[in-house]
Amino acid sequence: MNHRAAPASLPPAGLVGLRPEWSRLIPIIDADDVSRTFHVLDTGVGSGGGTLLCVHGNPTWSYLWRRLLAEAPEGWRVIAVDHLDMGFSERTGTVRPLARRIDDLGRLTDALDLTGPVVTVAHDWGGPISLGWAEAHVAQLVGVVLTNTAVHQPAHSAAPSIIRLARTPALRQLTCATTTTFLEGTLRLNGRPDSLVRQGFLAPYRSAARRQAISDFVADIPLEATHPTMATLDAVANGLAALHDVPALFVWGPRDPVFGDRYLADLLKRMPHADVHRFEGAGHLVIEDAPDLVPALAAWVGDLGAAAGDGGGAGSAPTDRVWAAIETLAADVERRDAVAVVSWADGARRSLTWAQLGVGVNETAAGLAAVGVHAGDRVGLLVPPGPELTTLLYAAWRIGAIVVIADAGLGLRGLRRAFRGATPDHLVGIGKGLAALRDLSVPGQRILVGPPLRAAAATGHSLTLDEMRGRGVAAAAAGDLPAEPGVDAVAAVVFTSGATGPAKGVVYRHRQLQAQARALRATYNIGDDDRLVAAFAPFALYGPALGIPSAVPDMDVTAPATLTASALAAAIDAIDATLVFASPAALRNVVATGAGVQRQGVRLLLSAGAPVPAELLRRMGDVLPNAEAHTPYGMTECLPVADIDLMGIDGAGLGNGVCVGTAAPGVRISIAPLDGVAGDITGEILVDAPHRKDHYDRLWWTERRSSTSDGWHRTGDVGHFDAAGRLWIEGRLVHLITTADGIVTPVGIEQACERVDSVELAAAVGVGPSGTQQLVVVVQVSGVTPGLAAAQLAAAVRAAVGSGRSVAAVLVTAKLPVDIRHNSKIDRAAVAAWASEVLAGGSADAIAPGTWATRLIAKVGR
Repeated sequence: MNHRAAPASLPPAGLVGLRPEWSRLIPIIDADDVSRTFHVLDTGVGSGGGTLLCVHGNPTWSYLWRRLLAEAPEGWRVIAVDHLDMGFSERTGTVRPLARRIDDLGRLTDALDLTGPVVTVAHDWGGPISLGWAEAHVAQLVGVVLTNTAVHQPAHSAAPSIIRLARTPALRQLTCATTTTFLEGTLRLNGRPDSLVRQGFLAPYRSAARRQAISDFVADIPLEATHPTMATLDAVANGLAALHDVPALFVWGPRDPVFGDRYLADLLKRMPHADVHRFEGAGHLVIEDAPDLVPALAAWVGDLGAAAGDGGGAGSAPTDRVWAAIETLAADVERRDAVAVVSWADGARRSLTWAQLGVGVNETAAGLAAVGVHAGDRVGLLVPPGPELTTLLYAAWRIGAIVVIADAGLGLRGLRRAFRGATPDHLVGIGKGLAALRDLSVPGQRILVGPPLRAAAATGHSLTLDEMRGRGVAAAAAGDLPAEPGVDAVAAVVFTSGATGPAKGVVYRHRQLQAQARALRATYNIGDDDRLVAAFAPFALYGPALGIPSAVPDMDVTAPATLTASALAAAIDAIDATLVFASPAALRNVVATGAGVQRQGVRLLLSAGAPVPAELLRRMGDVLPNAEAHTPYGMTECLPVADIDLMGIDGAGLGNGVCVGTAAPGVRISIAPLDGVAGDITGEILVDAPHRKDHYDRLWWTERRSSTSDGWHRTGDVGHFDAAGRLWIEGRLVHLITTADGIVTPVGIEQACERVDSVELAAAVGVGPSGTQQLVVVVQVSGVTPGLAAAQLAAAVRAAVGSGRSVAAVLVTAKLPVDIRHNSKIDRAAVAAWASEVLAGGSADAIAPGTWATRLIAKVGR
């Protein structure tokens, strides 16, 4: 008698989240002509939708899918399988490698008479098993969902150390079967699970004999070419080509130390049409960590059959090229020797003429192609704004590569999250940037710009920018460049500032970038004779697309407040600038250091990124006396959306929020009323424009929730139109204060408080449970001790807010936390958490940005 064999059984009663009526025992005849019995969870036949076939990995069981069974998409049946020798299925006493498990699953679905339509849903090593089934049942298949899995070890990378260690024969048996170490470790890969949930996962694995298949599963992982299962895994991986037109969704927990983002990137190479959502903060058991996963999956399944397609990367004529102005000006006899790009580093000026930029773009494009950068490859750029970045950017676009851009101001943690999520195929950067990402294990070929910070081994670069360009010189001179991308090809993944949650990658196609350039020209009447100084790094890259020279002042671009009036003046003088763009924080320091500095030739001043006080714009008149001051409203997802000048701000007067004027040319703006707000005046701002972003990168669920059914982008900003048709911004959806008397928006309150003497900045936040929150105002006053405001200041703040709103408390601090990119947007989540602690009698130390509230936002994948 085989002591490892045991019959199938039903789970014990009382396992949290599990309903007894779901359990079924299904007999099959396996490939050895032996009767075997599966245990499955089954919601029963749906009403016309189809079936979700859920396949677990190792060392879990069908319990993993309990929430999906409980919240099944309308009309859909959900079947969750226990593999033989796993969960509560029969213990066969045999070893069942990958090929056998794929065959077993097919025999089970035959026994269930599963004819389709079917969507497979899989996790971990359930991925290859479900894909093997899918490739053999394409006629029944309507969709594939994969969560933290793999079909192969990505090239040039080692298997996870945790797997290599567990696969050691002596350790494997001890950790996987003799003890519960492997099982318990899996459950704790991203924290300590709820005790009742833990008991649910442990329930079928109470003895070493019942855990033997966990050990066998690990032994079946083919890390060597000679492993018996390698041929099966190769066949599954190669068979994915047959699923090229089957809708797919990849749902990922990026904190997984086993199946991390490199496996997601590998799957996307094999199934580039797949939708993707990465739930920030989630780990290996993403369905346990991400509360929104089941609603996201239900929405995706509900969308099946709707019009699909992402516009493709080829097929459209190569018109509307963002690099076209460079070619034109480089060939213009009268303008080719004029400065195109200028910047400063450590006080040293660097510049390129249009002719030099044209040659540089072509040589760099040819060099990129020569070292293996192909159309559709992702190229991460870690280069400060200036000639090198401009050249690299337009060269990458010229050959159809997708540039990945994230502000250095995000910090190392933010950059790691951004680049790991975007998984660039190549990284181009300065020594410091490459060294940092090497330490953070970000994948991709590395190309070094400038001298290395340390030895080559520290940066991990394989060649330098000069070496790469050298390979392209002859090809560029001969005009031997790759075909130009079509207008619908993806051009860029640009990361947001992360001011209201983890930074999101915003995807733009070539036609959208060119539409943005046209929108800027039309909004601000930009002509061929204009010249731009951009104190905000991303904006400096617009110059060549607009066909005008651009300069970046001598400053720390990650800290806008480091811009001085003299540095701004030097940048203006370098190109005889007519346009200046700078954030409010930068302008404040220009005003503070502007004594005796004045430049007459600037006709237009633009400031954005946060509310811009009219008084600040007026004071800038001392430095730029002839400049018309404008404050464009927009976001990384769409810029510009609206615009207003100083005269318009003064004409609008005081109101509930910040007046941002009227829509820019080609932009449509609408208001979606908020629940719980009387009337239909205040609501979420919706926008649409030819230059609106295409989608969020690898954030399918975020994109789905941020888009209306008819294609409008939900900005997350709240506001209203006044009687004159001007748009006012009142705050963000995530910062609404939900009191017992209704919803309160923060910006108007904050502006009123900032008119109180000594108050430099204010934050209006809600404290307490949603629906019964109390309005608390926290004001920034230099030199104060954090805590409750003095009676006189508190009274002045309450008077500024007005008798119509009850302020529960006024707190004071010497420094409110603001975003890194603009030094302006207040981290209201951190302020609210701090205020709650202070009012509960806790510490009144300085407010730390990125508190539990910010991490909570990350946890749910906002």
